[in-house]
Amino acid sequence: MSSILPRVRFAPSPTGYLHVGGARTALFNYLFARHEGGDFLLRIEDTDRERSSDAMTRQILAALDWLGLEVDEPPVHQADGVERHRAAVETLLAEGAAYRSFLDEEALAAAREQARTEGVPVRQRRIGAPDGAETRRRVESGEPYAVFFAVPDGGSTRWEDAVHGSTGVEHASLDDFVILRSDGTPVYNLAVVADDIEMGITHVIRGDDHLSNTPKQALIYRALGAELPTFCHVPMILGPDGKRLSKRHGAASVEAFREEGILPEALVNFLALLGWSPGDDREVMTMDELIEAFSLDRILKKASVFDAEKLEWLNSRHLDAMPVDRLVPLVLEHLPEPERTAAASEPERLAAVTDLVRQRTRTVDAMAEQARPFFTPLDAFGFEEAATAKHWKDTELAAERLRAVRELLAVADRFDADSLEADLRGLAERLGIGAGKLFQPLRVGLVGTDHSPGIFDVILLLGRDRAVARLDRALAELAVRRDPADV
Repeated sequence: MSSILPRVRFAPSPTGYLHVGGARTALFNYLFARHEGGDFLLRIEDTDRERSSDAMTRQILAALDWLGLEVDEPPVHQADGVERHRAAVETLLAEGAAYRSFLDEEALAAAREQARTEGVPVRQRRIGAPDGAETRRRVESGEPYAVFFAVPDGGSTRWEDAVHGSTGVEHASLDDFVILRSDGTPVYNLAVVADDIEMGITHVIRGDDHLSNTPKQALIYRALGAELPTFCHVPMILGPDGKRLSKRHGAASVEAFREEGILPEALVNFLALLGWSPGDDREVMTMDELIEAFSLDRILKKASVFDAEKLEWLNSRHLDAMPVDRLVPLVLEHLPEPERTAAASEPERLAAVTDLVRQRTRTVDAMAEQARPFFTPLDAFGFEEAATAKHWKDTELAAERLRAVRELLAVADRFDADSLEADLRGLAERLGIGAGKLFQPLRVGLVGTDHSPGIFDVILLLGRDRAVARLDRALAELAVRRDPADV
């Protein structure tokens, strides 16, 4: 490893939300920089003014911040470097590495078709780039032109890729390519190289969908007299169907996973293992552990498959390890109104409920869903139809059992888990039924659904008064269902 500390960059385009592929690229850059003691930089590639937006730039910055990927220098905006890009083009023209082409689209298409017919690369300079005084005259007259990079006719361009090893292409397989459009705007490959040189980037870590750009960029680097960075092309992320991950596979943006209740620690952990291995059997890892273990030589060549089940499993592990006081505000954020206001007014009970429901869930969103019934005001409390259809099918029998529980809870001398369990199991025995036949209708009466933590924990966290009030409401509901005309 060189004694020069690495400088890496993540360079998103602000034309949409930060998707998981981009987030994984940012993470690999960040982990490498932190492991090596280098710098992690951000460049917003916003030269496409029609599709770029400040709102998307803010979203990208927010997503990186949420993931914990701290940038070491203020973000650079590519659009601010247009004059530098044009200066690089002038340097290439002066060195004879580029030329002006006055061909219009029709003539250019014809030249390309002829080259394809002849089986040779497209060299516009053969017909579209007059020399000397004629070129100067046409430029000074204001005639539009594009600037093309002149790919050498023979030989090849090669580079050492940190993932793929020695890689390269024959020049005979490359067309001359545009580096400055006829409207004076630089194209991607030119701008990227000029910016990376200016920023002192030593390693370019990016998805292998950029691999086809690398020979063109390597040619530009060398023509500008700059040393090539170390290229590192990481494998693509695929959906379960083996196709490139996209919205059709479900959540694909960092924002979407945040809204679904995935922790940033879990998403970072999961993305790190998509295309990289720590070299042992570890799967649950903190950011510090990832930084310590990360190296480019452990990046895999094979594409990785996005496994949503594994992400949720990792999320559950990070939920289990997180202190309750950090989870409480996350659950509160995911609670709807009026439950959010009610929960915020009882912080101690919210903490106890949060600690209980995380044992049965894999996401913060699911935690909030299970916590919600504990804080629903009585006048807004309702019953899930699927649960009542299953457990209150016989309304008379359900009412009889809930009334017995209501009477027991109202007068119970001891209100702790062991006593409640003994009392309720004893009640089921006196009624001549299995405990489940009592507990499931009771669960529906207390939380409105048949999915909840253990019934004794539910009663304790609701408290005597709330539990009795919920059962009164359940009995009133059963009376309506039993004989609507009498209510």
